[in-house]
Amino acid sequence: MNKCVGLSNVDPKSESLVVCDVAEDLVEKLRKFRFRKETNNAAIIMKIDKDKRLVVLDEELEGISPDELKDELPERQPRTFIVYSYKYQHDDGRVSYPLCFIFSSPVGCKPEQQMMYAGSKNKLVQTAELTKVFEIRNTEDLTEEWLREK
Repeated sequence: MNKCVGLSNVDPKSESLVVCDVAEDLVEKLRKFRFRKETNNAAIIMKIDKDKRLVVLDEELEGISPDELKDELPERQPRTFIVYSYKYQHDDGRVSYPLCFIFSSPVGCKPEQQMMYAGSKNKLVQTAELTKVFEIRNTEDLTEEWLREK
């Protein structure tokens, strides 16, 4: 079974857009994460396994602030798809736990990596049924204030 779908532009010499499937165990983990009952901040960090052409789990983090999450991200590598659940205190006192998809696409990455990650982003968002989707180019932008503005 072919794990990725290659989409080529009209010019055969151009880069192909590769869309990778999401690993089955990751799909289940994302489903459980979506309905988690815990009230601490948590993240699932994912990457692409280039050999298998699959989006796979990289690491899970519990009790992590946006600033701590930022420190976990590589500065020049687009290895990062993040699903982040955090405690959000509204102005009227209500508390919610939004689930955000954050795609880290730093400037200076290898073009073939950027294409693979960009091509797989939408499939991952659809698979995880996420609606709050954000992209960051500079890992320093990932702050609590930035999340609140979104």
